[in-house]
Amino acid sequence: MATRKDILIGLLVVLVIASAGVAWVAPWQGERAPEVHFETLDGERFALDELQGHPTIVAFWATTCTICVQEIPHFKALYEELYPEGLELIAVAMEYDPEDQVRAMAKEREMPYRVVLDRDGSIARAFGDIRLTPTTFLIGPNGEILQQRLGMVDTDKMRERLTGLLPGEQVALFEDDRRG
Repeated sequence: MATRKDILIGLLVVLVIASAGVAWVAPWQGERAPEVHFETLDGERFALDELQGHPTIVAFWATTCTICVQEIPHFKALYEELYPEGLELIAVAMEYDPEDQVRAMAKEREMPYRVVLDRDGSIARAFGDIRLTPTTFLIGPNGEILQQRLGMVDTDKMRERLTGLLPGEQVALFEDDRRG
């Protein structure tokens, strides 16, 4: 016979699965990315719309999230490979993550992409009130949300998805068409 604890654990599992399902079917795909402003750990300020023309990954993460930490080397490799072609990547540390921990991890893990603090939770709210990490968005060069992912990103699939979106590749594809 199931104990009360077993029932509560079962309900929690169902809730987590339902939340993940909502993230996959959320009405984001095809919508424009929200108008948000970022400030990096180095004090650089910029708006998301300034990155139009480049595919952009916006990854919500936390230093206490084991999956987020496991994702760092994968994002680092993807960024180092595709940044020269025009990929942008922004790692958004959650509001509850202490700044000193974020700074320490960014330095320790040698994160080459922009790391920003969501000091007041406004960035997470703008993206649909993100509460679970990791949550990752792929934004197309035109500012349209192409994909939202709750959980670890499959960087091989992400690399495939980025094919043709990178400015350097678009020029190469156009030149191939002219030779045609």
